[in-house]
Amino acid sequence: MFNSRYLLFLICFVFSSQLLATIPVSVQLWSVKDSLKKDFHNTLKSLSEMGFDGVEFAADFGPYSDNPAGLKAKLTELGLLASSAHVGFDALNESNIDSTLLFYKTLGVTTLYVPWDERAWHPEGVKSLVKELTKVSNYASRYDMKIGFHNHNKEFNAFNNATFWDYIASNTPNSMPLQLDIGWVNYAGKDPLYFIKKYPKRTLSTHIKVRTKNGSMLSPIIGENSIDWPEIIDTLETDGNTQWLVLEQEEYPEGLTPLQSVAKSKKNLDKILVGM
Repeated sequence: MFNSRYLLFLICFVFSSQLLATIPVSVQLWSVKDSLKKDFHNTLKSLSEMGFDGVEFAADFGPYSDNPAGLKAKLTELGLLASSAHVGFDALNESNIDSTLLFYKTLGVTTLYVPWDERAWHPEGVKSLVKELTKVSNYASRYDMKIGFHNHNKEFNAFNNATFWDYIASNTPNSMPLQLDIGWVNYAGKDPLYFIKKYPKRTLSTHIKVRTKNGSMLSPIIGENSIDWPEIIDTLETDGNTQWLVLEQEEYPEGLTPLQSVAKSKKNLDKILVGM
């Protein structure tokens, strides 16, 4: 007799596997910044044709800098969503924060990330950073939006018997998302799984990236190295509550354009997701 409990387990397993394989994939537009400046519309079209579900903005809106509704319509036409955006503190000060949040809300973005701040690895500066992050994060809730923080490698320098990243995470609200950049975590010699699990449900999006060091034989193309992406993505799903995988390409192998490099990484990432 066929075991009904086994059937239920099989159904749950297949469903969970399909769920993992359908996490939407976005691309950080910084990856193709030069192409975007030359031909904004056709660059977005190329990314759509690669199968991306969304794009993450990095301050370049082409001809739509004053027309977020028009940009959203263009994205919709291409079958893309605005997954998130990188925004500096200059756009989040008291004079600009309302207009900034309204722009992105109109565009369809619900989560913004501060991508860089040198205070993040300064023993005194990090204290003012977490205060400012907390302030803007709380303010964004008025718009039903979130503002979080994105790491580079120096946030994982030692600080207070842990790291600067630990200090930032521990001294900001649990509701504030942490956009973990896997490439920079690996570059810093740390384990991304550890930080995803240590701050559960806060990695709402993550940068899928390979960052190489001088003299390294590591390929910057996703899937051309020994990084265990299935384990990382599984942990992001189960522990990080990750809603978007954001592919970022900052290095381009000789002979490949940025768009070609992104296309190659996307194709390999698709294979990884399907195989999970």
